[in-house]
Amino acid sequence: MLCRFLAKGSWHRKESIMSEILIVTRHNAAVEWLRRKGITGKVIAQATPSDVTGKDVIGMLPYWLGCLANSVTEVSMPNLTLEQRQKNAQGDMTPDEMDQAGATLVKYSVRKE
Repeated sequence: MLCRFLAKGSWHRKESIMSEILIVTRHNAAVEWLRRKGITGKVIAQATPSDVTGKDVIGMLPYWLGCLANSVTEVSMPNLTLEQRQKNAQGDMTPDEMDQAGATLVKYSVRKE
């Protein structure tokens, strides 16, 4: 069983009008960062198959779960230092620090083969 990720490039809210947005995160700063970008939706810490099926999901999902979603979007922060990565893992980054780390949304289509 394989899942293929197809990068779709930058994420734009208008692309998801047909699908409900689900935000999967334990990080309040990520929710606030998304809100500042005009992106809102139901926020949960852990996802189940029934949570993600047919939805546009923002957050990290295992492949087997991402295959059920309409799309999976990650908050990518390519400019993070090691210290910032450790801070982010603890959920201590602020939305402004996320911007400084180059935070951007990258949307993927995940499908099972």
